[in-house]
Amino acid sequence: MDGRELSFAAGAISDADSVVALTGAGVSTASGIPDFRSADGLWTEYDPEDFHVSRFRADPEGFWRERVALLRDLFGDGVEPNAAHRALADLEAAGHLDTLITQNVDGLHQAAGSEAPLEIHGNGTRTVCTDCGSRSGIDRVIGRVEDGEIPPTCRRCGGVLKPDVVLFGEALPKAALLRAQSEARDADAFLAIGSSLTVEPAASLPWYAIDRGGTLVIVNLERTDLSGRAEYDFRADVTDVLPSLAEAVIDDR
Repeated sequence: MDGRELSFAAGAISDADSVVALTGAGVSTASGIPDFRSADGLWTEYDPEDFHVSRFRADPEGFWRERVALLRDLFGDGVEPNAAHRALADLEAAGHLDTLITQNVDGLHQAAGSEAPLEIHGNGTRTVCTDCGSRSGIDRVIGRVEDGEIPPTCRRCGGVLKPDVVLFGEALPKAALLRAQSEARDADAFLAIGSSLTVEPAASLPWYAIDRGGTLVIVNLERTDLSGRAEYDFRADVTDVLPSLAEAVIDDR
């Protein structure tokens, strides 16, 4: 990691009036959560069609029976935030991160102290009632499934519960997406962290900032499609770069 480049990137973030960060799977994998598309990702073990909303609607009982172990592994107790999550929370607390947008569904940003990240793919630590929309913690619902309540139902209205994530075939939450686009459009500095920037519509968010002359900072192990447009492109572990970057920004006050 180039200390000089890190210092310049920290200065750009410190000087920005509005800073937005987008996080992808590379932030979650550092906490031991598998991604989907890599060589050893979840799609090598599971059929993506089994995560389609039509599959859930057709057979919620089978969906829950086949997925409860995976849901506990991904979203149950024992999964902890890492140094990158904590660095982003530190930036936010210090007033140097205005909006955090995440493609991840593990709730680890909140666990690290981030106040209200925009979760454009939902949050797997919750369930949502498909009838009334009420939400419950996933741990308690998983316990009910393991005790034989398959599919689990809403205590309020009796509707079927589903993990509160965006399944294939479902639209992204409109309000969160529109706000993410608006915040990105106003960003003087945009941080793309642990994202390949290939999955739409999240992949287009940096362009809103670029088109207005905002500074793009990328932190990702591999080159992205926008690496050539980034003022700062750190190809390194997010848990190494983000704490150092956050420290430099906060110390620059």
